[in-house]
Order: sequence, then structure tokens, then C-alpha cells
Amino acid sequence: MKQYRVGIIGATGMVGQRFALLLENHPWFQVTALAASARSAGKTYGELMESRWLLKDGPCPENLKGLMVYDATADLEKVAGMVDFVFCAVDMPKDQVRALEDAYALAECPVVSSNSAHRWTPDVPMIVPELNAQHAGVIPAQRKRLGTRRGFVTVKSNCSLQNYVPALFPFPGVQDVLVCTYQAISGAGKTFETWPEMIDNVIPYIGGEEEKSEKEPGKIYGWVEDGVIKSASLPNFTAQCIRVPVTDGHFSAVFVRFAEGMKPSKEHMISVWESFEGESQKLNLPSAPKQFLNYFPEDNMPQVKLCRDIEHGMAVSIGRLREDTQYDYKFVCLSHNTLLGAAGGSVLTAELLCAQNYI
Repeated sequence: MKQYRVGIIGATGMVGQRFALLLENHPWFQVTALAASARSAGKTYGELMESRWLLKDGPCPENLKGLMVYDATADLEKVAGMVDFVFCAVDMPKDQVRALEDAYALAECPVVSSNSAHRWTPDVPMIVPELNAQHAGVIPAQRKRLGTRRGFVTVKSNCSLQNYVPALFPFPGVQDVLVCTYQAISGAGKTFETWPEMIDNVIPYIGGEEEKSEKEPGKIYGWVEDGVIKSASLPNFTAQCIRVPVTDGHFSAVFVRFAEGMKPSKEHMISVWESFEGESQKLNLPSAPKQFLNYFPEDNMPQVKLCRDIEHGMAVSIGRLREDTQYDYKFVCLSHNTLLGAAGGSVLTAELLCAQNYI
């Protein structure tokens, strides 16, 4: 397989750090450029991370410590010339993120973004590799709009969608979905050290999260037509999103109603989950989980501590499937929000785009 030179834009934040760890020994991707805000530029990554490293599951990669960190905006042309594509995880206002990602694309540098800024640009695919890999087919239309030969932008969906949408996606006839998400503090880029107010606490509001949780599934369920992605009108989603005192791992309680005559049996649903394979499994991509959807029959499973790291944090855990008195079924889901839901999912998306020859 071809080796790719990769940049991380927003390398100093929590998701940027997660990219650094994931790419440390990647078989296809070698990090050759790091960029962040102007205040971080001009220092080595090792200098910056000495007091800023937030991840508990691994130290700052030795092979990145000596790399100079560039200004993501002022040094854009230089960074774009050092890489084959970039991952983007900057913490900026959405209009500035859109402008920055477009600028890299216009510099003929493909962008695989974990940010939300471009999720509703009609010709920007929002890819979950196991579900809608075919949405990459809109990239030629985006390149035509931008006037680029290589450059384009692709994005990840909201991190909490990564567990309940995959659990529903294999089934035809899903009509109404009510979901309550219980989201870890790392989703806000925080640890208990930096956010002590979250210890022994629950906050019943996460800004913008419910709107994303209700709207974004339509784009994932949608299709490519006339150079844009058309959003599906069904299923209907309604959501309530809650911040809970957990380090990593977003949890969801899901209630689903099927169209008349389309309700599957409980046994069929479990069988579908256990046998599910997406495009990333068929292509045997390096970061793809062998078993994407994992069902637990025990009443007290899945649990965040026990299950968030299954398949290196790239799998979905499902449990407590049972009939409901108002909906057809209810069940719970769990996924690792900074791995499958953010950096890991972006790395897998980049692998897919390389395998499809878009990068």
C-alpha cells in the first residue's frame, strides 16, 4: 500500500492529541506536519505537550516531539506542501473553521475533518465508513465547485450518533426514533482535572447537541443526486442530550418504531447486528474493527468502563433489547466518543478514501 504524508491541524487539542496517538504507528500514514493556533506556532510539539498532554492511555509520541508546530492559517501553503492530506480538529468558531478547511482544499490539500462546520455543505460527504461509504461519490462534484484537482473536504458526523445510528441503519422501515444520550466530558475536550464541576454532577444540556442528533442522521441516510447529498426524510429523530461524569464513552438509550408490517423479530435484530459488515470490513482497512456491532445479552451490559475500548475503541456495543409499551423496541448503545466518534473515525474515513483513490 502507498505511504501517505499526513498533517494534523489543531494538533494541540484533545482530539488532535488523539490523532497523534493513533497515527504513531499507522501502517499507511506518517505525520510530517503539525499545525495549531498562532500562539502555539514556532515551538516543538514536545515543548507544547509537556504541560498540555491530556490523554491517560498513552504519552505524547516520541516521533512527534521534535516536529515544529506551524500556524494553521499563516503557514497554510507551507503545511499543504508538506503533506498528501490533513486531519482537521481545530477549536475555532464555525465560520472560521469553514474558511480554513476550504483554504486547505483550495491549496489542493484534501481535508478529513472531525469538526462540524461543513456538515451541512451539500457537496461535503459526512461519512461513517460502515454505513455510507458511497457518499464519497459526491467528491468530484465538490472539486468541480471548488475548481480543484485534488483538494476537497469530508467530515465526520456528531460523536454521539456513532453508536445509535449504526445500530438502526441495517434495518428497513425504521420510522420514529427517540434517543437520550449520556455523554462523556471528553466530548467537551475536558478532563476531571480541568472540569472539577463535573465530579458527582449531571448537566441536562449540551449546546447544539440535540439539534445535531436529530438532523444529522438524515444526511447519513441520504443519497447522492445532482452533485449534492440529499437528506432522507425518514427516520424521524428526537433527542435529549445529557452530560454525565464519565471520562470517555457516549451512552444512548434508544426507542424505535418501525413502519406498519416492518417490525423485525428480536432474534432477527440480534442476528443482523452480529453478522453486520460494512465497507471498511470488506476492504480490511487498518483501523476497521473486525466486529463493528457487538450485542451483549446480559441485563447489566454494556458498561462504559468494560466496553468503550472494544476493538481499540472502534466498535459499537449494544444491549438490553426488549419490546416497549409505546414504541416497538428499546435498547442501549455505547461507543468511544474520541476514537470511533472523532479521531479514530476520521482515520478510518481517510483509509477508506485512500482505498477508493480519492486521496
